[in-house]
Amino acid sequence: MATSILELSSDRSAEASAENDDLRLVESLREGVERAYEELLTRFQQPVYALAFRLLNDPSEAGDVVQEVFLKVFRNIGSFRAQSTLKTWIYRITVNEAHNARRWFFRHRRREVELDTDPEESRNWKETIPDRNRSPYEEAADREQHKMIEAALEKINPIFREAVVLRDITDLSYEEVAEVLGVSLGTVKSRILRGREALRDELAGSMHARPALKLVPKTAE
Repeated sequence: MATSILELSSDRSAEASAENDDLRLVESLREGVERAYEELLTRFQQPVYALAFRLLNDPSEAGDVVQEVFLKVFRNIGSFRAQSTLKTWIYRITVNEAHNARRWFFRHRRREVELDTDPEESRNWKETIPDRNRSPYEEAADREQHKMIEAALEKINPIFREAVVLRDITDLSYEEVAEVLGVSLGTVKSRILRGREALRDELAGSMHARPALKLVPKTAE
């Protein structure tokens, strides 16, 4: 029991510290402190891109969403009233911008990706860093699995996809997902349950439809 009390106290202290950091950052942003803008981007640019990419499955569209999100954050920081955390506020803007991008896509045909995109610049958006202690065959298997999950996510209902991404990939709590999406906790749990089921079905179909990944190490010549 003592351990549980200590852990609870530690969690509350961490939450209070995070809230204080958010309030400090918000105040600095309102005052136009340049380092505050850099800190905001450092903390949230990569997570926002990762979320937008998983909702849209298009790196170009996700990059556009990131720009729109931070423009809105900079313009509207004065209206942030800390009724939610800074993170959930920014993620809510991200989900809304992803909705806007999706609606635009269905009204217009997808634009061709420009061929002169700098690959080094695109590489900076990557959200994972490979573990160098693992074998290249394990890494290849993980990449294959990652592709299958991304492809399956793209096929399920967008309403369910965003709930699953926020909970299972972005690792928000159910309460935070409800805040981001602006729906009840019960609705969030229902969407996540149905989204997971749809994702499981898609992955099962993918496993049956394609041959298993064969990774045979090269023998020395």
